[in-house]
Amino acid sequence: MSSTTGQAASDAAVTKKRQSARTPASRPARRSLGRHNLHGWLFSAPFLVLFGVFMLFPIVATLLMSFTDFGARNVTHPGDANFIGVDNYTQLFQDDTFLTALFNTAYFVVVGVPLTIVLGLLVALLLNNGIDRARTFFRIGFYAPVVTTIVAVAVVWRFVLDPSDGLIAGLCSVLGVHTPDLLGSRTWAMPALIAMAVWRNMGTVMVLFIAGLQAIPTEVREAARLDGAGAFQELRRITVPLLRPTLLYATVITTIGYLNVFEEPFVMTQGGPTNATLTVSLNMYQQGFNFFHMGYASAMAYVLFVVIMGITVLQLRLMKDNTR
Repeated sequence: MSSTTGQAASDAAVTKKRQSARTPASRPARRSLGRHNLHGWLFSAPFLVLFGVFMLFPIVATLLMSFTDFGARNVTHPGDANFIGVDNYTQLFQDDTFLTALFNTAYFVVVGVPLTIVLGLLVALLLNNGIDRARTFFRIGFYAPVVTTIVAVAVVWRFVLDPSDGLIAGLCSVLGVHTPDLLGSRTWAMPALIAMAVWRNMGTVMVLFIAGLQAIPTEVREAARLDGAGAFQELRRITVPLLRPTLLYATVITTIGYLNVFEEPFVMTQGGPTNATLTVSLNMYQQGFNFFHMGYASAMAYVLFVVIMGITVLQLRLMKDNTR
């Protein structure tokens, strides 16, 4: 009898709580909630204004511009631009220069991303385990190119690659070998830019991998060593699998950065020789600001955006499945 009464009282309490949960909030509570929401919007207003003016509006304007023939004549009279539909997009894939830039960008990504990831991981492993003394000095040294302006980096690499007075020219003269003009060669200009990009961006990947390595529990490595695992087996079976989330992030951001590559060819070669180092971003800049084909350049920007989104989603799906 007592258990039945207790169960009834419990059910009544639950029913009352559910009814109170469904009861609309009182007027003071709604006022307090509205006041909190207003404070949140007020604190967010500076960011929202800046984002709307400098990000959202240009994004929407560029998308609309990509469907017009907006050019130099429309800078002072924007309303005179004509709507041409998808003509800019269809023209892109009939443009040999754009297709060359697309191929060069793909070449830059396919070669540069693996080199950056592998070298960054190797340096991180050495600095995390193999080097005890002056570890901070080496970390700063490898990361310094990341925070160095591209102009300074270009000056250094121009000196290194100069076929007459550069560092490579000096080494070749000592060895009695002909000095190649790397930046003036259609074959070697892009590999030279990739080498500079890998050297400059390897520090970012190194920092990410060092953080990932330090997050791996030492007990796991010690257990593997006690079981007789060698250095290579430990790297393959323990380190790399536990670094997969870091590897995913490093690969995605490096790929996005290399798909947008602009500074290296712009400063070093201007896309030459004969478009051998012309990338999509550099071609977009030339069409928009050198030839004032703003509508055409806008279409190019959105094609690059779609390519970046597609590759990023593919990487996330392929590599995220391996991290589970």
